[in-house]
Amino acid sequence: MNINEMTIFLGWCTVINLSVYLFSALSIIVFKRFTTKLHSKIMDLDAKALPKLYFNYLGNYKLGILIFNLAPYIALKLMV
Repeated sequence: MNINEMTIFLGWCTVINLSVYLFSALSIIVFKRFTTKLHSKIMDLDAKALPKLYFNYLGNYKLGILIFNLAPYIALKLMV
């Protein structure tokens, strides 16, 4: 696999992961009541603790996208 193929691959990984991130964030925001009820029943958690867990999840996912997808993509773009 050459640098151009890796650049294209990481670019698409970034697009796909950002789409999943946006879908997750929007579903948590728009369907907050439903999502909270569902997750509190499934995982037997307090509904008041879930917003903090959602915030941590979205923050960690965003950092993962930046570190493992976007930063290598930008580095490869600068190399080419």
